Amino acid sequence: MKYIQRDILPYLRKIYDAFPTVTLCGPRQSGKTTLCRREFPNLEYVNFENSGIRQIAIEDPVSFVAQYTKGAIFDEIQLVPEIFSALQVLIDEDRFKDNHDRKFILTGSANFGLLPNMRQSLAGRTGVLTLLPFSLHELQQGGLDRSADEYIYLGGYPGVWDAHFSMKNDIMDNYINTYVERDVRRIMEVKDLNKFTTFLKLCAARIGTELNRSSIAVEVGVAVSTIDHWLSVLQASYVLFLLKPWHSNINKRLTKSPKLYFYDTGLACTLLNIYDSQSIFLNPMRGQLFENLIIADQVKKLVNFGIKDEVFFYRDKSGKEIDLLVSTPTGLRAYEIKSGAVYRPEYMANIKYLKKLLGDDVVKSGVIYTGEVELNKPEEGVYNYLRF
Repeated sequence: MKYIQRDILPYLRKIYDAFPTVTLCGPRQSGKTTLCRREFPNLEYVNFENSGIRQIAIEDPVSFVAQYTKGAIFDEIQLVPEIFSALQVLIDEDRFKDNHDRKFILTGSANFGLLPNMRQSLAGRTGVLTLLPFSLHELQQGGLDRSADEYIYLGGYPGVWDAHFSMKNDIMDNYINTYVERDVRRIMEVKDLNKFTTFLKLCAARIGTELNRSSIAVEVGVAVSTIDHWLSVLQASYVLFLLKPWHSNINKRLTKSPKLYFYDTGLACTLLNIYDSQSIFLNPMRGQLFENLIIADQVKKLVNFGIKDEVFFYRDKSGKEIDLLVSTPTGLRAYEIKSGAVYRPEYMANIKYLKKLLGDDVVKSGVIYTGEVELNKPEEGVYNYLRF
C-alpha cells in the first residue's frame, strides 16, 4: 500500500509550530509512528519498546533527553514516565535561553498510562492530538475505493490495508490477543482473560444500543463495578467509545443512557465472527455496523481537524430517536443513518419532529445512506455516506 497522507497533518503541523512538544495519542497500530517519521524526518527516532534504550532512559532521564540537541520522536513514551519530568526541565531551560529549535514529538498508545504523567509535568508545554485509524476520506484520497460492506468489514487499521485482505482476520485476531496480553493484563491485572474476551464480544454485539452495565455484568459473571472499570480502560485505549444522549431543558423525558460504539468496525467484525464482507449484507447487525461506521467517521473528522464540536444521539421516552446529532457553535446538525440504498421519505419523520421541537436551533439535517443519488431539497437532504 502506498503512503496515505493523514487528514490530521495540517493540524499536527500547527500544534508542532506552537508548542515545544507535541503528544500524539491513539490506539496501537493506527499509524502514529509512520506519520511522525514520514513527516518529520529531521527528528531522530527513539523507540522505547526497545528494552535496552528504555533502561538507559529510566536510569538517567535528564542526560538521555539532553543528548537530543535538535529534538526527537519518542515512541511509546508511557513506558518511560521518568522522561516527562526531564522534558519539563529541558523545555523550561530552552525557553530561558530563547532556544526554539529543539522540538519533541511524543507518541503513546494508551491514555491511562500517558496523560496523567503528561498533565502533571508538561502542562502548557505540549499540544495533545489523537490519531485514530483511517477515516473514509483518507481511504478515498488514497484511491482505496470499496463498497460500504467492505469498509465495514476491513475497518481502518493501516496494517489491514497494507496486507492481503485474506489476512484481515488473522491481523485482527493478533491485535486482540496482543492487546489483551500487553495492555489489559498489565494495566488491569485481569485474573480471568476468558471473561474479559467474553466482555469484548458482548460489547461488539451491543453496538448502537443503549448501554446496560447490569445486563453485561450478569452475562459475563462479574460485578457491575468491574464492567465500569473495563469500559473505562477500553475507552482510554481507543477500542470503543460511548455516545452520550443529547440533553436539553425543553424535554426532561430524554433517555440518560449512552450508546456503545467501536472506533473500528473491522475490529468489531472480528469479535462478531464475521469472516468476509459478503456475509455482512445479510447479517442482522448490518444496520448497526453501518451506523457505527458513520458515527466513528464523524468522530475521526472532528479529531483530525481539531474541531471542538460534540456528537450525541437523540432519544426520548416516546421512542423518537435520531442517530447522530452534532453540536456546533452555530446550532445542531441532525442525521438519520440508514444502511439501505433506497431513500424513503419516512426516514425524515423523526428529524422533522426535532426541527418542529427546536426550530432554528437545527441548522442542518438529513439522511445518510448507501445510495448513489443525493437529494437536496429545501426541507431535507439525502447524503451518500462517502460525501457526507
